[in-house]
Amino acid sequence: MTESQTSENVSTKLERIAKLAREAPDLVFRSLAHHIDIEWLHEAYKRTRKDGAPGVDGRSAAEYAESLEANLQQLLDRAKSGTYVAPPVRRVHIPKASGKETRPLGIPTFEDKVLQRAVTMVLEAVYEQSFLDCSYGFRPRRSAHQALGDLWKQTMASGGGWILEVDVRKFFDNLDHGHLREILGRRVVDGVLLRLIGKWLNAGVLEDGALTRPASGTPQGGVISPMLANIFLHAVLDEWFEREVRPRLAGPARLVRYADDAVMLFAEETDARKVFEVLPKRFEKYGLTLHPDKTRLVEFRRPDRRSSDDDPKGPGSFDLLGFTHFWARSRSGAWVVKRKTATDRFRRALARVVQWCKAHRHDPIREQRAALARKLNGHFGYFGLIGNFEALARFHYEVGRTWHKWLSRRSQRGSISWERFNELLDKLALPKPRIAHRPANP
Repeated sequence: MTESQTSENVSTKLERIAKLAREAPDLVFRSLAHHIDIEWLHEAYKRTRKDGAPGVDGRSAAEYAESLEANLQQLLDRAKSGTYVAPPVRRVHIPKASGKETRPLGIPTFEDKVLQRAVTMVLEAVYEQSFLDCSYGFRPRRSAHQALGDLWKQTMASGGGWILEVDVRKFFDNLDHGHLREILGRRVVDGVLLRLIGKWLNAGVLEDGALTRPASGTPQGGVISPMLANIFLHAVLDEWFEREVRPRLAGPARLVRYADDAVMLFAEETDARKVFEVLPKRFEKYGLTLHPDKTRLVEFRRPDRRSSDDDPKGPGSFDLLGFTHFWARSRSGAWVVKRKTATDRFRRALARVVQWCKAHRHDPIREQRAALARKLNGHFGYFGLIGNFEALARFHYEVGRTWHKWLSRRSQRGSISWERFNELLDKLALPKPRIAHRPANP
């Protein structure tokens, strides 16, 4: 059977599951694992990234593909019979942007990623039918820029209001397994799937030869982690806000969530303060805590709607998905919500470039230029919102200055003059800042 036929057959199965979930929103699925067959695993393999580092078994995607048919069949047999053993995640530490600290990174085995992808495909077909429009993270055909655009339209159309920034303390590390199982059980009770998810939750982490088994949190680096997070927060935050909170408010309100990053926009201050007071209790009920400093209430009304005796410092600002949101005058003089690269994200992005230039300063010049071009294009592709050109231009300048600095330290013969460096840039120019995303009128 061809690859396209396999994808078509799996797509048909996915649509059947989705149709049933859509037409029967209260249905509890007791039999889903039978959909996962050898075709399904082939599609999961196709959807799994092949360029990741190997896990604890040391086997790369290329090595796994050498006997793909046999490997997938064995994987299917173990998953269905209950003999599959979820391997621990290999933990490594990568430098943070500051260069002084490290960030833990979990690396599952490639085979484990394939099976997690297969189960995620099933769960996605079920839960995508009930996930709400306020949720944007790790969902098909949804993105961070759509979340930002939704929030921009809402704040522009309403003239702002009161913003409640929600910051869950170490959400992916502290997600409670018991509550997660209870939430999953409201919709899915298939024994094979739940058993596999339980094995991934308890698989543990291998670091420096020592195995630890965290009592909470989602699988580190796991393909299934974003799906489990969305299922959890859909029940804990999204549904609660839409069905219990909003009907009791005096004015309109809106939630925008991307994974565990969320903001709420309220038209009335009294509504905002009520939710601000009750929100920590809601999360505590499910074993989570809100960051006391980063969870905050911000007055974000349009400046011309504020009375003269308001705070003389003017309207506040807030951060979401790497952008600082603030009110400012447009070229025509109208008040608009503008977005600029958040200070911490700018510093982190630049620090990564500094580290890279330092580590690769002896690489061939053309290879360095190609790598820096990819980094700049990636930065501009994400942060290239209209109104943010100044921050993009500054980043472009700082990257060029950093490259010049570390090229000057390739040898002991002295630094490269700016005149010579500019001649180099004439031949090997770095990409210019560009606006990649423009909002529609609200």
